[in-house]
Amino acid sequence: MEYKIIEKPAFTFAGVSKRVPLQFEGVNNAILKLAQSITQEQKEEMKRLQNMEPYEMVNVSYESDTNFLKEAGELTHLIGVLTTESNISNNLDTFSVKAHTWAVFPNEGIFPFTLQDTMARIYSEWFAALDYELAEPFSFSFTKMYEEKANYAYSEIWIPVIKKQ
Repeated sequence: MEYKIIEKPAFTFAGVSKRVPLQFEGVNNAILKLAQSITQEQKEEMKRLQNMEPYEMVNVSYESDTNFLKEAGELTHLIGVLTTESNISNNLDTFSVKAHTWAVFPNEGIFPFTLQDTMARIYSEWFAALDYELAEPFSFSFTKMYEEKANYAYSEIWIPVIKKQ
């Protein structure tokens, strides 16, 4: 499984968030509706705030009722950008993150299957095989759809990790 380890200073996710059902497979319609609810004004503010890699619109999942261990309950899902700016309007929700080591997993294929399969393999295979563990129960990802191939995308999953003791 391809991955890279990246150090990142503290930052804030700024975007639009909502509690949604925790769903491991298929398109989560609540997240789709959340994405469709983002206003032009919110998009412009996010673009202005965005100042950290990856320079993409990201999907952040956190505050899971089950710590992401089983497909039940809800989680908070935020669609937004990474920023170190502090002047964020009340039009956007925020989720602050301390400095972390990040395991980054690029993947490419049928969307959303490949992204969801990669996430499952991270937890079932990668953590078991390497000297890292989850630092905090959240992650973020971004997806870039290919226009020339239907339902085909490049994605990256970012997970905060620490070395096992």
